Amino acid sequence: MNKVVITIARQYGSGGRTVGEMLAKDLGIKYYDRELLKLASDESGINEQLFETADEKLKSTRLFKIARKVYSGELIPPESDEFTSNDNLFNYQAKIIKELAEEEACVIIGRCADYILKDYSHVLSVFIHAPEDFCITEAMKKLSMPLKEIDRFITKTDRRKAEYYKYYTGRDWTDARNYDLCLDSSKLGFERCVEEIKAYIRIRFPDYIF
Repeated sequence: MNKVVITIARQYGSGGRTVGEMLAKDLGIKYYDRELLKLASDESGINEQLFETADEKLKSTRLFKIARKVYSGELIPPESDEFTSNDNLFNYQAKIIKELAEEEACVIIGRCADYILKDYSHVLSVFIHAPEDFCITEAMKKLSMPLKEIDRFITKTDRRKAEYYKYYTGRDWTDARNYDLCLDSSKLGFERCVEEIKAYIRIRFPDYIF
């Protein structure tokens, strides 16, 4: 095993991004988050701002949220009126995620990467979560807004991620069965989360050399 890809889904305020950055640095591999949007833009020729606007979001209409568009891997051609649709933006992100997983070891944050790469044998999927009070405390370090607004912001953000995940995967975002490893960052701390992921890699991929 010469490469391992770690996907990390995370609740807002749980420190999933921090854990991902620390893990990538520790393993000496690349870390992909919003960089995926630029790569997808370069690949498709579609303006990066469209990817930014649609990033882990669904349209606000109730019908759109109820509908399901489980990812199948098919790209919509440029001549179609749907070429710049949110669904095709997702398709191009998924294409980039697959290409990265085939080419290199890396850490990929969010964007349903665990589902997109579910059939890849060298992929480890992780979900980072934490209780509400911990997430609020962590969010307060970054957000300049009253406590009640931070609470609402976290709830709204996680709801949006869950809807996005459900729409493109048909699965529930917080269902532990979707992931290889689920970690409570409030109990372990970020550094220990990194160590637990590395320990799992050693067991699951014994031939992988750090």
